[in-house]
Amino acid sequence: MREVFHFIVRSSEAMRYLYDFALRMNLTIEPTAAPLELNTTPKPFSVFDGCDHMVEGILFDLAVQTFNIVVGFPANILVIAILIRNRHEPSTSDIFLGCLAFMDAYFGLMVPISFLNLFYWKSMKGWLALKFSYGVKDTSGPLFLSCICLDRFVAVIFPIAFSQLKHIKYRIVLTLFVLGLTFAYASAKTIGGLHDFEKVFTGEVLATFTWMIICNMSILWALKRSRGAGKDEMHPMKKKAFKMVLSILCIIIFNYLPLVALFPFQDHYSPMVFTCYVQPVGFAFLNISSSIQPLVYLSRLEKIPFLPEGLVKKLCCTKKTNAEQSPA
Repeated sequence: MREVFHFIVRSSEAMRYLYDFALRMNLTIEPTAAPLELNTTPKPFSVFDGCDHMVEGILFDLAVQTFNIVVGFPANILVIAILIRNRHEPSTSDIFLGCLAFMDAYFGLMVPISFLNLFYWKSMKGWLALKFSYGVKDTSGPLFLSCICLDRFVAVIFPIAFSQLKHIKYRIVLTLFVLGLTFAYASAKTIGGLHDFEKVFTGEVLATFTWMIICNMSILWALKRSRGAGKDEMHPMKKKAFKMVLSILCIIIFNYLPLVALFPFQDHYSPMVFTCYVQPVGFAFLNISSSIQPLVYLSRLEKIPFLPEGLVKKLCCTKKTNAEQSPA
């Protein structure tokens, strides 16, 4: 009874305090009134919020994104233009390459918005738009690269099945499925508030990384075994496929290995270190793929259209060996 009495006394004193406060503020309190809201000025939004004294990782990511808009964006537009130009003689992976280039171009185009929001707008709405683009990048890159690896894997390991699955309708269905997953993930990332949502991305990267490594190693092994006794007896088409798969494998290791090596150990870092250093640096390696992927694709072409031949030679994209230049 004594505890109940003290509780009633404290409650009455609290109500009296609120009533006196309301009178001083010229307010009225009614039994059904909503809780009081103080008119406080909201804190300006900042992308460095929580990392104001640990900005190096975020600045490193922003520097990488600057490279994407300068180099990656025009390279991706060029890849899209080449794929459209060659639409009458497409390869089976062109639809995946085109979607990947389009998503990377979109991500690069968001870089100026990122800087405007960082230094000028400081808007939460601008940050939400950027979070959506980050979600698109997080998902579209690994999934479309996985689709390219799947296409090459079936073509090399199961050629008979591949000949039956060459129709573009199968790749359109797979593309729509990947786009659905991409926009669902990006929307969830934008909305936020989901428990352990970062682990969804960690699981995705681990799964796609493992698949792409196994897939590409299997393709390389099969292509190596298809060679005859001579050193250069591999079929020209298989040579082309070998170079393509090898380049994709290098992209996978460089761009995705840092995330695979760092993100699964999130619980071993302090929250501040993971948020301010590990995440931005890991994502920077993923983000730079928006430039590396189109450049690797362009480097494999024998001739790059839409560019002056002198510029192409300076970029060393179409160098020919003496054997290639000599008449047969």
